[in-house]
Amino acid sequence: MPTVRIPTQLRTLTGGEGTTTVEGSTVSEVLKALDAAHPGFAERLYDESGSLRRFVNVFVADEDVRFLDGLATPVPADATVSIVPAVAGG
Repeated sequence: MPTVRIPTQLRTLTGGEGTTTVEGSTVSEVLKALDAAHPGFAERLYDESGSLRRFVNVFVADEDVRFLDGLATPVPADATVSIVPAVAGG
């Protein structure tokens, strides 16, 4: 099962856990399973149109899914999926 790295800002949804494992063979399936296991993720990750929010970055094995197949990006069973909120500053 893929491992999902949870950013500090969203760990309240996982009871403080920094990682969790869920079923899924694509990014979309992994994120849906994450929300099913820990309700509240979907509203924080997706916008009204069902797309990933602009400030949410998702990586599969250190590769940004925006430059792969987006939510359809395949996720190998032993992969790590990282949710990384965008950081702004000046």
